[in-house]
Amino acid sequence: MSFEFVLRIVGMIVLALAGAKLGLRVGTFAGGAGGPIEVWGLVVSLVGALTGLIITPYLTTRPARIIRSRLAQVSSEGLLSALIGLIVGLIVAALLSFPLSLLPRPLGQVLPFVGAVAFSYFGVATFMMRRKDLMEVFRGHLPALGLGGTAEKQGQVLLDTSVIIDGRIADISQTGFISGPMLVPRFVLNELQHIADSPDLLRRNRGRRGLEMLNRLQNESLVPVNIADVDVEEAREVDDKLIRLAKRLNCPVITNDYNLNRVAQLQGVTVLNINALANAVKVALLPGETISVYIMQEGRELGQGVGYLDDGTMVVVEEGRRYMNTTTEVTVTKVHQTVAGRMIFARPTDV
Repeated sequence: MSFEFVLRIVGMIVLALAGAKLGLRVGTFAGGAGGPIEVWGLVVSLVGALTGLIITPYLTTRPARIIRSRLAQVSSEGLLSALIGLIVGLIVAALLSFPLSLLPRPLGQVLPFVGAVAFSYFGVATFMMRRKDLMEVFRGHLPALGLGGTAEKQGQVLLDTSVIIDGRIADISQTGFISGPMLVPRFVLNELQHIADSPDLLRRNRGRRGLEMLNRLQNESLVPVNIADVDVEEAREVDDKLIRLAKRLNCPVITNDYNLNRVAQLQGVTVLNINALANAVKVALLPGETISVYIMQEGRELGQGVGYLDDGTMVVVEEGRRYMNTTTEVTVTKVHQTVAGRMIFARPTDV
């Protein structure tokens, strides 16, 4: 026997009793017209029973099921923000209920209830709209208080300025390889804004690109991107602040900065380097393999041509100068790994 069926029976009984009582009153008011009073009670009771059997689920289980499905789609951040907004709205309504009750009737009787409903709604709506800022405040203070747990358990990572400006982190964030939230400290955002306001055109363009990439991250990333109002007062430089914060939160740093990479590793901080990741996923080529490459410029040595693969790998083609501005089949002769990346040496197949 399902719960919905039990509710149907209860609704049928309740509306049947209410219908019987209503039918007796209607029969008494009609003065016996249309039949005895008992007939009126029986007819209206049967109508009430049938109505209760049909409409009870639409008043009980169906709305509850819809509400439950909607709540399942709301994030925990949204639920917490809505709860805080409701509490704040009810507190404001309670403070205003006494002066509103002193108004002349019927305003003094109606406005306290209207105020409670209105302030509750506006409280929930306001805090839901500002839930990201609210959660950033919590995330910024909970770790400092020792109440937020370790970032390592949450899979959280720190982003530095260079990796935001680089922009590839926005594409990586959409692949699912980063499982935890990405944290951008306020001092990193301030550095981006400082670069974007630089009088130097190149630095200004780099800063604006970083701000655009950060906005893209917040809108398109599969994981949350949070800007935390945390600071490390004992350090002045942004890199030092980032390393100390990473040690405090026990989380890795994603960067493209070579110096930051080395210093962080010396201090025991895990570093995730985008350049190292890019080199690791490049196509592996062996001497003797044949590839097609578009030779677009001259090389340093006499007769050399230079082209690039789709992943950006440089291909130096011996005797490739005569194939300039054409796509040519070349045979790999050597693969050289450098700090800057992988370099391929080849020569034209028909030579």
